Amino acid sequence: MSKLAALPSVEKLASSLAPEVSLPRPLVNLFVRREIDRFRQLLLADENHTREEIEKATQQGLIKFANSRLQSVINATGVLIHTNLGRSPLGPRAATALEKIATGYSNLEFDLSSGTRGKRAEYLETALACLLETEAATAVNNCAAALVLTLRTLVEEGKNEVIVSRSELVEIGGGFRIPEILETSGAKLVEVGATNKTHLHDYEKAITPQTALILKVHRSNFYIDGFIGEPEIPEIAKLAHDHNLPLVEDLGSGAIINTDQLAPIEHEPTPQECLRRGIDLVIFSGDKLLGGPQSGIIGGRTDMIAKIKNEPFFRAVRCDKLILTTLQESIDQYLETKANPTESDVPVLTFLSKSIDELKARAKIITKELPTESTEITIESTLARPGGGTMPRSEFPSVAIKLVPNNQSVTKLAKKLRLSESALVGYTTDDALFIDLRTIFPETDHKVTQALKTALS
Repeated sequence: MSKLAALPSVEKLASSLAPEVSLPRPLVNLFVRREIDRFRQLLLADENHTREEIEKATQQGLIKFANSRLQSVINATGVLIHTNLGRSPLGPRAATALEKIATGYSNLEFDLSSGTRGKRAEYLETALACLLETEAATAVNNCAAALVLTLRTLVEEGKNEVIVSRSELVEIGGGFRIPEILETSGAKLVEVGATNKTHLHDYEKAITPQTALILKVHRSNFYIDGFIGEPEIPEIAKLAHDHNLPLVEDLGSGAIINTDQLAPIEHEPTPQECLRRGIDLVIFSGDKLLGGPQSGIIGGRTDMIAKIKNEPFFRAVRCDKLILTTLQESIDQYLETKANPTESDVPVLTFLSKSIDELKARAKIITKELPTESTEITIESTLARPGGGTMPRSEFPSVAIKLVPNNQSVTKLAKKLRLSESALVGYTTDDALFIDLRTIFPETDHKVTQALKTALS
């Protein structure tokens, strides 16, 4: 046990942390106590650990713990909507509004005209309906919650069957699957068709007096090719409406504008298109192609939206003032720049529309500052991706700085950059590290330069 007493002081351990990731002293104390307890159990189990091993493990563990604190990261992966890096970043306008609302009081549920209690999200819901060109809309705290809430609302005792094509029983990430979400909502899944082909008569044969709705799930994170087929939305809509059933579609990624007009990528169906084709309710994410905060948006028929908002579960998943603020600003900006979406400051749209010439010019400026004695540095043509479980077949041209070090491993260099003051995250392939300019904000180029200079020195 004397080895435990030889652990370095809390002060020494705390000083090993970088200033930008320093921790409150109570957290450092807690971490050290847990490490002492862990090593005590190991020593009691006759495991042999030297003083140096214990000290190094404690120090490295503390650094790893400190780095797990949420912090800013420079995304140099070329993946626009990077789930692990926080999905879509907010634009300056939304961020400014967020700071203003977050640091003071607001009229969240207060009517400034009458001086009485007001309705939460009244303005946002009207703006959403206007943008989606539909009767009504609302928002909750994420897309999975929006789907569960919608199903809970439309499913009743004795009328709880939800018809879904087998080709659409997707896993949406994190291990969550459509069948499990249906089960959570109290719905009974009725699978129709085959993996590659579903016909209209498959839907028709599955309709019973217990059917609550027909659900379409957009295959946003995978695709099926080859001998495939499925009925058009207007056909399914007519069938559903002939049987007085609602038709709901979970779009997932939620592109509000035509993606193929911003970059050489495929067209992602928009909520507006789906609603015009006969969908009664459409559900999609606010933090993917929309470029807003994490949220789930529901748009469509007035009676259904009203019923959803009256469901008791709605309160459990409603948006707080921070989500409402940033989503409100994002939607306003779309409405103001509807004629020319590229004029907006939504980062995802800006990244999509950046020209190759501009990216190459920035890469040249950065590489001129870098030491080349121990590293081969070139500017390469690469391919960026939308990411975030959207448009899996889409890739578009990009530019990256390729680094091949000869005095350290690529793995070590990548780790140095991740743990640098600016936390720069690139990607490795073919024994090289790539820093993709497509997903780097131009105003952070100087931070990229400094991080690379330090890591390559």
